Amino acid sequence: MQGSNTKKPAGKIDLVVAKTSTEGVLWHGLEIQAVYFSGKGMQSEFESLLDDTYETPPFPTAIRRPDWRSSSAKRLMPQLQIKAPTLRRWGSKVAVAVDRPFFEAVGGPSPTPSHDLNDGDIIWLVPELVADQGQHRLFRWHWEVLTLEASTEKLLAAETIQRDVFEEILKSKLNPIEASP
Repeated sequence: MQGSNTKKPAGKIDLVVAKTSTEGVLWHGLEIQAVYFSGKGMQSEFESLLDDTYETPPFPTAIRRPDWRSSSAKRLMPQLQIKAPTLRRWGSKVAVAVDRPFFEAVGGPSPTPSHDLNDGDIIWLVPELVADQGQHRLFRWHWEVLTLEASTEKLLAAETIQRDVFEEILKSKLNPIEASP
């Protein structure tokens, strides 16, 4: 996929899953999207892990929160809007792998999820990390096929807050300015 003026790729596919046969090669792109965090950088967490000698993981060193909006609507959606139509023209699909909390933050499973690859452009793959006999393993939690349009709606959906609730939160965060004499 080429950028229009730069002659450089507009977007690289994270992984390609392929199978060869006598008819040729069947392949699909795979995008893996993690959630970004808002708050102080993560370097202190990795430094803490390097020095960790305890059996349980260390407590976070700073306050952060998952930034679902940046991860979905600002990062993943533009990639899908470029890659899915191109792969559609080429007769392939793009699969998107996100974890369960990410998928639930963008609306979760469709009311009647489709497992028919002909029903859409994007295959959503949602694993879940499960404790299994003292080890953590990834298991398939959910998958479904959506069109690019339905995926875009999912990624853009946001719950709006009521104005009075917003203003109450705003008032609790305002600091009074002292007037100078």
